Amino acid sequence: MTSPAPRRRRAAAATALTTALVLGASACGGAGSDPATAAGEGPAEDSTLSVVASTDVYGDIARAIAGERAEVVSIIDDPAQDPHSYEASTRDQLAVKRADVVIANGGGYDPYMDAMLDAVGRDGRTVITAVDLFDGGEHAGGEHAAEGHAGGEHAGDEHAEETADAAAEDEHGHGHGGVNEHVWYDLDTAQHVAEELVGALSAASPEDAATFEANGEAFAERIAGLLARQEELRATTQGKGVAVTEPLPVHMLAALDMVDRTPAEFSESMEEGSDVSPAVLQETLTVLGSGQVAVLVYNEQTSGAQTEQVEEAAREAGVPVVPVTETLPDGKDYATWMSDTLTALEEALTP
Repeated sequence: MTSPAPRRRRAAAATALTTALVLGASACGGAGSDPATAAGEGPAEDSTLSVVASTDVYGDIARAIAGERAEVVSIIDDPAQDPHSYEASTRDQLAVKRADVVIANGGGYDPYMDAMLDAVGRDGRTVITAVDLFDGGEHAGGEHAAEGHAGGEHAGDEHAEETADAAAEDEHGHGHGGVNEHVWYDLDTAQHVAEELVGALSAASPEDAATFEANGEAFAERIAGLLARQEELRATTQGKGVAVTEPLPVHMLAALDMVDRTPAEFSESMEEGSDVSPAVLQETLTVLGSGQVAVLVYNEQTSGAQTEQVEEAAREAGVPVVPVTETLPDGKDYATWMSDTLTALEEALTP
């Protein structure tokens, strides 16, 4: 797999984006707009269902359920694009305006979706928000699940004791009541999104309901297989230390009952695109060389000088490095992507 181009985060200008989209919404219905949508504010009235997803992760799940019965548009389908700071275009907004079903991640991850929905209205379409379907980690691991964020002298003591529930609502949580917004790394949430899609698409096109239900069952079988693999792997990963360059796959790591040894300030700053202080960087490097970290999980889509220094330190310390991504790798579907991630962790942690 070709590694995607690295990118760094920048603050999203949500207010300006909303204003621009409101103006764009007015323009969409005026002269020169698409004849198929100029007549109304709701979904296009034709025989083809339309699904718009914030990223290709959810777009792929939608395709798995809809098959050929719907046109699926993913707003972000390029690894170089950053959902946190993406600014939607008029074309994006038009797609949302025509959609029968809209899928967003929520939790502050894809604010452009809220901006577009606020601009065109939510009536007349089903909106599925993945963060709202996160159940706190139904298959999260036991007493060690992603606990910690401890480094240096506190590693392994009472400062590192957090429960599996806290793994989803800890210092790495963002924007949605403290829940870490990267919920597509929670297999149960992906399954819930698929279930919601089956219901929404069946309601929009009852004559195709049997197809959607069959596709939903096939998707559920694949997720069930991944959950079984994840549980089996937990016997190997339980209680082992992990460090992350960004709090991206924490729900999967929680399900594997791993102990997050990353200084919270480091991974949060990396996600926000800012450098950490020399003291925090040194704390992170010390943790990697302490023998408490069994694997470094490295987001290869958000890299910089400091994360590269951390990766180098891990390799020098003999700590395996497992790369992960935020968006769908080329040539992969969601289930295959998650399977490959589990395989990479298993290979890194199996003697």
